[in-house]
Amino acid sequence: MSSQKLSGSALFYLSLYWFSINFHWGALLTVVIPAEVLRFVADAEKAKYLGLVFFAGAFIAMVTQPIIGAISDRSGSTWGRRRPYILAGGLANCLALLGMAYSPKLSWFVVAFLLVQFFNNVSGSAYQALIPDLVPEDQRGTASGLMGVMTMLGTILSLGLAGIMLGQGARVLFYWVIVGIMMAGILVTMFKVKEIPYRYQEPWVFRQFLASFWVSPRQFPDFAWLWVSRALIMLGFYTLLNFLEYYLKDVTGLVKFIEATTGVGAAVMVGAAVSTFFSGWLSDRIGRRIIVFTAGMLMGVTALTFLAGPAYEVILGVAVVFGIGYGAFISVDWALAVDVLPSARSAGKDMGLWGISVTLPQVIAPLIGGQVLYYFHPWGGHWEYKILYLIAFAYFLAGSLGVWKIRKAK
Repeated sequence: MSSQKLSGSALFYLSLYWFSINFHWGALLTVVIPAEVLRFVADAEKAKYLGLVFFAGAFIAMVTQPIIGAISDRSGSTWGRRRPYILAGGLANCLALLGMAYSPKLSWFVVAFLLVQFFNNVSGSAYQALIPDLVPEDQRGTASGLMGVMTMLGTILSLGLAGIMLGQGARVLFYWVIVGIMMAGILVTMFKVKEIPYRYQEPWVFRQFLASFWVSPRQFPDFAWLWVSRALIMLGFYTLLNFLEYYLKDVTGLVKFIEATTGVGAAVMVGAAVSTFFSGWLSDRIGRRIIVFTAGMLMGVTALTFLAGPAYEVILGVAVVFGIGYGAFISVDWALAVDVLPSARSAGKDMGLWGISVTLPQVIAPLIGGQVLYYFHPWGGHWEYKILYLIAFAYFLAGSLGVWKIRKAK
């Protein structure tokens, strides 16, 4: 890890690719892919197929992150440990996005989506290790907060453009916009982020390489509790996110449910913008755990309001409050992870393992959620959604309480 303080411009350039990645996924997961699935399958089967598509994609991401992270840890490239993987993965990601745009049937679309997941995580797993590599301890909260700001900006812009462009039938053009934003982020990272080549070379022993992926919960209990608590909170988040579009269609009865979904997403991002950067800065002063706990509980409580089947205007207000919790969570969670990494030398691998606490929920949440919606639909009264949101609240509650088990972090 670096001990040299970074300038404001260096922190900005370091965080900019996070804008591209979040623009990439912001509308893709929430709006575009659910709408694309409806192009290919019958309405009655939409939740089941959407759950399977997300399950397959998240499984690819879950496997890719720690492996590419570990390989980049050992890279001796003159470009640095991380940037070669950011470049190669990012370019291939863009090509796979165009494959999604022009797919004529579901099977082609799914294959292209799986390639997007793989190459995006090749690039992203190397990129996420740059913060522990380059940012000194007393700037982690600020750097994490700035990355949170980039998350908000990327997601807000993505949702806003998706709502406009998909509403006007410009589906393919929106994929090209994503490609352009990704290319810009790659170029900035290549030419503006200064990465020192890694001089220490570990011998490549395959058995030791495999063994390195096991991080003992007894030896590193804080890292284990961080992983568990984050996974539970993200289970709640993805349970809400993946089926929001269908909730607005089935429960709220909105005809323009795609545009309505972008509106809810934008409201979440407005709330998140209020809390994101301030929370990261504040965590350097009062500690990370209290902020993560409060943020998780706030998201959980707002999830309960969906049980009443509120009007769309009420949902927008709830979304702003949810966003305040979400913004605080993402702006501090990254810094908390860096605080409890098992080893600075294996930051790529360890951040990849930490990343599974997001990708595994992406596997589990749609799989469980899709089955809940499918099997409880015959009950009537939209009980399938009520049960789904009770499950989401339980995830948020358990994850928020688990944060207090992290002892050695702030």
